[in-house]
Amino acid sequence: MTDTLERQQLGNSATSEYRVRAAHDPRELEAVLSEDRPLAAYALGHLERDLFESASFYIAEGPAGDGVVMHARGMGLATITLGAPDAVESILSVHPGPRRSYLSTTSPDKLPMLRRIYRVTDELSMCRMSTTRDRFTAKSGEARRLTGRDVGRLNNLYASEGGPSFYRADTITRAVYYGIFDGPRLVAVAGSHIVAPNTSIAVVGNVFTDAAYRGSGLATITTSAVTEALFTRGCADIVLTVNPANTPAVHAYRRLGYVFGSNVVEARIRRKDILGIGPALRRRAAQLRGQYEIPSGTEIILRSRHREQGISSR
Repeated sequence: MTDTLERQQLGNSATSEYRVRAAHDPRELEAVLSEDRPLAAYALGHLERDLFESASFYIAEGPAGDGVVMHARGMGLATITLGAPDAVESILSVHPGPRRSYLSTTSPDKLPMLRRIYRVTDELSMCRMSTTRDRFTAKSGEARRLTGRDVGRLNNLYASEGGPSFYRADTITRAVYYGIFDGPRLVAVAGSHIVAPNTSIAVVGNVFTDAAYRGSGLATITTSAVTEALFTRGCADIVLTVNPANTPAVHAYRRLGYVFGSNVVEARIRRKDILGIGPALRRRAAQLRGQYEIPSGTEIILRSRHREQGISSR
C-alpha cells in the first residue's frame, strides 16, 4: 500500500505526508482488510453487492502506518476506522462522514484522535470473538429458524426489559435468526448482523434471553444454531462482539469454540465541524496544490505532524 512519501525530522517532532484516496475495488479492499478479519468483519461485510454501493471506503498510506475508514448507510449510519491512528486521522480530516454516525468499530488507541474530530458519547468497551469450522463445537437444542411471521414475538422479547423494538418482518427473513419457544412464547433468540458469503464472513448478534429463562443455556443453543447456519451458507469466519465483563455470555460463546480477538470500542459520534468547512478547505487546498484529483476526487496528499504529546493533522 505504500507510495513515494517523505518524512522530515524536526527535533522532537516529525512531519509526514499521507496519500489519502477513495477505494472502489472490492478485491483490493478485501486484501487490505484481511489482516485481522474478525476486527474488520463489518467492513468486509459491506463488500457484499447489496451493501457495497451504500458504503464509501478511504485508504491512507504513510510512513507511520496505513489506515482504512468506511462510512456506510446501508444498515443505518455507521463508521469504521482501522489501522494506524495518524493515518486514520488523515482520512477523517478530509472525509469525516455524516454529521452523526454510529462508530461500530474502532480500537481504544484511536479514541484520543477521534475526540479531536467528533463528540464521542455512549462508549462501549467490547471484544471481538470468532470461530471457524474446525474450532466450532455445536450445542444441540430445540431452536428453530425464525421468519417474518415471528417478528411480533421477536419485538415483544427484545422489548421485555423496557426498551422499544421495531424489527421488520423482511429484516428477519433476510437475516439468520433462531429462537426457542415455551409454548407460543419466544423466550430466547440469536441472529445475524452481517452475512457475507462472498468474503466468507458473518457477524452474529442480537443474542437475548428472557430474564425468567436465563441460566438454562438457551443462549448457547440459539447462538450455536445461528453459527451452524452461517457455516452452511459458506462463511468461514463467524464473528461476534461481547462485553468481556459479561461472564455468562463469554462462557456460552467459549463453549461453542469462540476465541477472544481484538479489543474494540463502539460509540455514537457527532462531528465537531458540523458544517464541514474545515474538511472542505483542506480538500480545496490540496486541489490547488495539484494533489487532489478532480472530478474523481480519488487522491489527496496530506501533511501531518507527529508530536511526543500526540498527533494532529494539518
